[in-house]
Amino acid sequence: MSRIGNLPITVPAGVTVTVDENNLVTVKGPKGTLSQQVNPDIKLNQEGNTLTLTRPTDNKPHKAMHGLYRALVHNMVVGVTDGFAKTLELVGTGYRAAAEGGKTLTINIGFSHPVVLEAPEGISFETPNQTTIVVKGSNKQQVGNLAADIRAIRKPEPYLGKGIKYQNEHIRRKEGKTGK
Repeated sequence: MSRIGNLPITVPAGVTVTVDENNLVTVKGPKGTLSQQVNPDIKLNQEGNTLTLTRPTDNKPHKAMHGLYRALVHNMVVGVTDGFAKTLELVGTGYRAAAEGGKTLTINIGFSHPVVLEAPEGISFETPNQTTIVVKGSNKQQVGNLAADIRAIRKPEPYLGKGIKYQNEHIRRKEGKTGK
């Protein structure tokens, strides 16, 4: 019994979910349109404003796909209604970021040149202050990947904690050298 796969997905008002004959699920809402190809073994049933997924057998691959596709479809429904956001913090003297128009992000992170990033379609940047970057979008996977790419520009180091880190991320600190 899959605990995740058996949970029903409630579709809020203003969101339409369509499933075609090839099991391509398309979710349209106020924040955009997302689509996901679902394995043909997994069946989607829509009754009113609830969506349920069922699997044909209790084999291990079917169990795994059951929970996976339920989570993916649920993330699409949440993405087109509320959207997803990842917050990153810049720690270090002189480290700062600026978003221009929500589509271009310029980061000064201690290199000899500023790092300029362009947002893909459906993703936007915000900088509430100079040391905070918020990546927003309707696709959870794209938001997470772009946030990880930004963090990889300068990962936090363990001695002083300088670099780009996720908000609420704990950095394991090392003691450093001891003087004699």
